[in-house]
Amino acid sequence: MSTSNLHGLHHAGVAVWSDSISKAMLDSGDLTRRLSEEAVTGVTSNPTIFSNAIVGSDDYTAKLTELKSSGLSTEKVVKALMADDIQRACDVLADVHSSTDGKDGFVSVEVSPTLADDVKATVAEARAWVKQIDRPNLLVKVPATLAGVKAVRKLIGEGVSVNVTLIFSLERYSEVIDAYLDGLDHYNEMGGDLTKVASVASFFVSRFDTEVDKRLEQIGTPEARALMGKTAVANARAAYGIFTNEFGSTRYGMLAMKGAHPQKPLWASTSTKNPEYDDLLYVEELVAANTINTMPLDTIAAYQDHGTPNPIAFNAVDVAHAKATLHHMETAGVDYNGVVETLEQEGVDKFVASWNELLKGAESV
Repeated sequence: MSTSNLHGLHHAGVAVWSDSISKAMLDSGDLTRRLSEEAVTGVTSNPTIFSNAIVGSDDYTAKLTELKSSGLSTEKVVKALMADDIQRACDVLADVHSSTDGKDGFVSVEVSPTLADDVKATVAEARAWVKQIDRPNLLVKVPATLAGVKAVRKLIGEGVSVNVTLIFSLERYSEVIDAYLDGLDHYNEMGGDLTKVASVASFFVSRFDTEVDKRLEQIGTPEARALMGKTAVANARAAYGIFTNEFGSTRYGMLAMKGAHPQKPLWASTSTKNPEYDDLLYVEELVAANTINTMPLDTIAAYQDHGTPNPIAFNAVDVAHAKATLHHMETAGVDYNGVVETLEQEGVDKFVASWNELLKGAESV
């Protein structure tokens, strides 16, 4: 078996997922290579990734032109291109999904971000993606807005596997877990097979530091400046504390006896935005069992080059310190709720902009 720095991360309990997918990766066999050489066991996508892939290259031009000539709307053409890539990636990862008994080997596709505040439309589009892609290792990404959480509860209750994305708030994360468990309860009552349902909770990391650091800089006190670059890891570690509590509970234990899987925390937005910070800050500081780190290709390459080959997981003491760091952030003058509300809205807005750019780019071909 191949060994590498990334394999060391995998052995520490962190599933390595690629935060990138494209026709070129699939055509060249690059994704298949990454499974063996880089311990990659999953793939995530979002409107920005597909916009960069489809609009940012000529790889899709022929198929795009062919589909447009058939009279399909631009949105249906784009979704057909996305579905093809997602289906192919699901097939590449099918053996991982099978060998892990449905616990890994997933590929994510996102509902349109324009539906972030519409429960019914989100549920309908998620169902449509499941039908169109028709693969057991598909995760449909739903943003963790207030409406999105309601949609998650409904979808899990129907047996649809979901990647709950754009999570910034600890309170919202708890609501996401409740929605997952509620959905499992309902699906079980309806006679559903809980072993066939999966979910991950995507906690966005680096963007938290970006927003908080800006506010700490404005405050300017020594206490505030000392917290710069530390709150994103603290927020994620505190979230992991919630995960261990909720999925160690009697409620989940009863569901697990019937085959339910835990909703693993997924660390997203793990490339370092501030060049003054270590380029692997949001990987090496977030090592813990039963987690996923979805990395851009540059971050995967960086870890393979100089990441810790035998990483050590953070522990309960570190989680307690993380909670203290968030408390110090607030006493320094940063409003936690204001931060997470800003980040959630910005996250949705950025994906809407990428979605519109993708449609505009496809229309112009």
